[in-house]
Amino acid sequence: MNDKTFLSFLKHADKPFSGWDFSFIEDTGRMKSDLLSWSYGSMALSLIQDSESMLDMGTGGEFLSKLGPFPSSAYATECYLPNVPVAKERLTPLGVQVVQIDDDEDLPFESGQFDLIINKHESYSVQEVRRILSKGGRFLTQQVGGLDCEEINEKLGVPLNEEFKDWDLETALKEMEKHDFKILKSREECPTQRFYDIGALVYYLKAIPWQALGFEVNQYKDELYEIHKMIEEKGYFDVTQYRFMILAEAV
Repeated sequence: MNDKTFLSFLKHADKPFSGWDFSFIEDTGRMKSDLLSWSYGSMALSLIQDSESMLDMGTGGEFLSKLGPFPSSAYATECYLPNVPVAKERLTPLGVQVVQIDDDEDLPFESGQFDLIINKHESYSVQEVRRILSKGGRFLTQQVGGLDCEEINEKLGVPLNEEFKDWDLETALKEMEKHDFKILKSREECPTQRFYDIGALVYYLKAIPWQALGFEVNQYKDELYEIHKMIEEKGYFDVTQYRFMILAEAV
């Protein structure tokens, strides 16, 4: 396979990824997503300003660092080891304590410790979130559904991740209502995500390995080349995201 443009894009995708920061392909316009009808950031900012004790679950630091000032008791968790020092460097000067965790089911916090927990695209245990949230406290989450970007899997011939395939708004709401949460707001949408070159797609897949388990460029080079040719002809490769948000109150 001697397509110089294709090989050049693959080489460019070797850029290291950290902090859940996709600016390498987003800021350059190589990947774009349609707008949602809600803003997680605006909702989170408003809640943070009214909070006295908060936790951000699964932070890379980049996003959270822009939502201050923070309450005197502010924590963030991170389970992805390469992101822990990145998050600490960004957040410690802002008064946010970063805690490395290994298990969603066993968080190192006191019962009722927080009046606000925010969570963007991070796994969580409803029972454990309820335990560490005070009565009347708020839980805001934006989640990626199990059918997110399934067109990528179809083109690569890789099945969707069985662990997350059935994860959707209805399932999440039922779980919350079982664990003493009152749902204040919820919504789901399926915006389009567009890749303008194969390198952007490869960079994306390397950053989120759960999308196509076992993904290796050399193993899927033929499939990637087919997507590359489609982009060369059409100008882009579109996939369908699945996003949902929930704002709930502990009762």
